[in-house]
Amino acid sequence: MNDPRGRPDANQCFVCGPDNPLGLRLPFRMDGDACRSEFTPGPFHCGYDRLVHGGIIYSALDDVMANWLFLQGVRGHTARCEVRYREPVELGDRLLLEGRLIRRKGRIAVLSGTATRASDNTLVAEAEGTFMVVDGG
Repeated sequence: MNDPRGRPDANQCFVCGPDNPLGLRLPFRMDGDACRSEFTPGPFHCGYDRLVHGGIIYSALDDVMANWLFLQGVRGHTARCEVRYREPVELGDRLLLEGRLIRRKGRIAVLSGTATRASDNTLVAEAEGTFMVVDGG
């Protein structure tokens, strides 16, 4: 029921929407207390010099955090997010995405997101996002 795939309001989402022909189409799942996904950037995700555009990495981090809420039956919107890029990501690098709840108070939820290069387990980017809960839980 809480799978974004098949949700009419998320089918065109740039990151997780299965019907967006230009999107990333990432599937998200809960694994214990973490939301997880994987992403291998291709040629359409390029910034320059065969490096992945930072906005693509941010989008994946934002969605791994937002989907942590969604997979708990909660809908929230990003109110603020801070990203720290730690290492460049080359096209073709498989990234492991992870989102976790840091704290929640009322309608405010703070989450963390990480992107790790699968080949060497290097943290390439991390984010902390504040989400405004609009319905559910």
